Amino acid sequence: MTDHQLLAGKRALVTGGGAGIGAAIVRALAREGARVCVTDLDGEAAKALAAEVGGGSIAQRLDVTDAAETDRVFDAAIAAFGGLDIVCANAGISTMNRVVDLTEAEWDANMDVNAKGIFLTNRAAVRRWQRANAKGVIVNTASMAGKTGAPLLAHYVASKFAVVGFSQSLAKEVGALGIRVNCVCPGYVRTSMQERELQWEASLRNMTAAVVRAEYVALTPLGRIEEPEDVADVVVFLASDRARFMTGEAVCVTGGAWMD
Repeated sequence: MTDHQLLAGKRALVTGGGAGIGAAIVRALAREGARVCVTDLDGEAAKALAAEVGGGSIAQRLDVTDAAETDRVFDAAIAAFGGLDIVCANAGISTMNRVVDLTEAEWDANMDVNAKGIFLTNRAAVRRWQRANAKGVIVNTASMAGKTGAPLLAHYVASKFAVVGFSQSLAKEVGALGIRVNCVCPGYVRTSMQERELQWEASLRNMTAAVVRAEYVALTPLGRIEEPEDVADVVVFLASDRARFMTGEAVCVTGGAWMD
């Protein structure tokens, strides 16, 4: 730990931290001096990453759609660290389909993980900070799809619009308590989720995944596919005191693919 680390001495919990954007967030928080409780539905992946980053980080398996399990994991993290300062609610899923073919199961799954999971995670954090008369920072992972509609993703878009609206509402409720709530809105990020989406979109549009990927790049003014680390560095900023007067924001990290 060094004096220049933005999060030296901070204690963080990350959901969906086992892979993709979540894993990049974990690594970035740890690099900046935070101890991290890495949580993921894949408990083994969470354990492996906690061991990789070290520094007193721990791991817990977590299904963010389960309120009781969410409460248990928060209590375990607080017991291990003596408190929490930062919560990054990042767990999310996606599927693709046209609305006319969309099933209730697809709708429910996206809303449960992407929207309800944010609600349960944020509620658990705020309740514990209130009880302890403590301040804290929440960074929720929304999406460019939380700013604008997209074909084949209506259910996912609805869930991510929910994340942005919920975060803004919560920020207004808890600002006076010294709790900040912001979102990051990534664009076309290179993850295993994107690889699945490329195949789905290619199939639905009768083209190759390579053509779909080229379209993503063409839609991004900075001219490349986004990397998870591009998102993680913005999360670190929002979690740090450098963003001390920011709350209720949904910060685009899209390379210009969406601007507002």
